[in-house]
Amino acid sequence: MTRLFCLGASVLLAAAGQAVPAGARDLPDSYVVSRDPGILPEGVAVERDGTMYVTSKGTGRLFTGRIGDAELRPFAAQGVADRPSALGVHTDARHRVFSVGGSTLTVHDRNGRLVARRTAADGPLGAASLNDLVITEDAVYVTDWANPVIHRAELRAGRLGPLRPWFDIRSAAPQFPAQYWLLNGITADRTGRTLLVASNGTEAVWRVNTGTKAVEEVQLGGTSFGADGMLLHGRYLYAVLNYGAPAGVYIAELGKGLHSGRVRYRITGDRFDLPTTLARHDCRLYVVNSQLDEPPGQPPYTVSAISDPACR
Repeated sequence: MTRLFCLGASVLLAAAGQAVPAGARDLPDSYVVSRDPGILPEGVAVERDGTMYVTSKGTGRLFTGRIGDAELRPFAAQGVADRPSALGVHTDARHRVFSVGGSTLTVHDRNGRLVARRTAADGPLGAASLNDLVITEDAVYVTDWANPVIHRAELRAGRLGPLRPWFDIRSAAPQFPAQYWLLNGITADRTGRTLLVASNGTEAVWRVNTGTKAVEEVQLGGTSFGADGMLLHGRYLYAVLNYGAPAGVYIAELGKGLHSGRVRYRITGDRFDLPTTLARHDCRLYVVNSQLDEPPGQPPYTVSAISDPACR
């Protein structure tokens, strides 16, 4: 397993009675990723047109569908047969599908054709174990679960450069043991000049300036915030926690500059089955139910859809 988990008693603290967007009333509340044993879904991305992609930690495969349909299907992605797992997944404005697993970053077009494949070098602790990624205007940044390193591949006119070690985050807290950083979710502001990086080990989110590589902890009121998957929408940081706090979706409102903030919404409870990450589309949140706490889990494997309480 590539996660640490805490499944303490869950409570529902989200505000009740949230307005539901008109278009969302006809959409499913749950999506079946697969009914095959051992899939163990991990990552999710939803494009603007409603196309959904979900990765499989258990097999390295990808699945796709539409938010209007309750069942996903296998995504015919080339060049992933030798990949033992697939974790983070995102899409870009060209509808390309970026996903990571093991030591590789792969890029496919929406028909499944392999566009690019990049391999990360070993880090200070050994082989890379790529976890999550974020795409900015000029680069792809990737976290490494096994090493306290953020990798970077340049994007120039849409072409992906080599994937290279970019930043060793140990400079943020040199006294913290290198093997326990456990870098996980990563997201960026609209400019791409600020990254927010989750560390399960430190139970914190770290702010990294992509120009200067200055790094600092995001102050969130002293609560455990060792997030798994994350996304940033405006000043709202959406995160899935499954370690150090009751498992569920946590939404923090950050201040100007993204240096600090406070948790405004907590959505926990038995509606989720060890959630790992989430995507946002039209005031709805799509949350992966991984079942990674009891592999190979019990089919069907699903993604839950909930209303976004922070939607304006």
